[in-house]
Amino acid sequence: MVPVKNRVRFVETDLMGVVHHSNYFCWFEMGRVEYMRQAGVLITDLLAAGIVFPISDVSCKYRASAKFDDNITIETTLVDLSKVKMIFNYRVVRPEDGTLLATGSTKNAFSDVNGKIVRLPAQYFDLLQAALLKEQIGPADE
Repeated sequence: MVPVKNRVRFVETDLMGVVHHSNYFCWFEMGRVEYMRQAGVLITDLLAAGIVFPISDVSCKYRASAKFDDNITIETTLVDLSKVKMIFNYRVVRPEDGTLLATGSTKNAFSDVNGKIVRLPAQYFDLLQAALLKEQIGPADE
């Protein structure tokens, strides 16, 4: 699990001061990009190699409202990986009181810039596979 800390900006809220539902998908992206960065896979490197990874499925279950100026943590976990797709799960929490704000999932397919499905090259797949194995095994005993 990779955590990303964020503070709710005013622009992300509606007239009621509550975060608009669409922002959770942006937060999922923030978590996914950071997860991949920490795994050693930079989005800029994938783009330079002509590889994109469009979302083919996304879901979000809203559990409590985030509000302007709340601190939030986006917890991102890689749960499935093949050379043609990856699936992430997300939890958005308010760390001050432990409130679970939302859970979600995204499925991404690897493709070229024309939308043709491609197999992720080993140099990237191996890094993500190592991160997935780390998720499955859990933290190392010290």
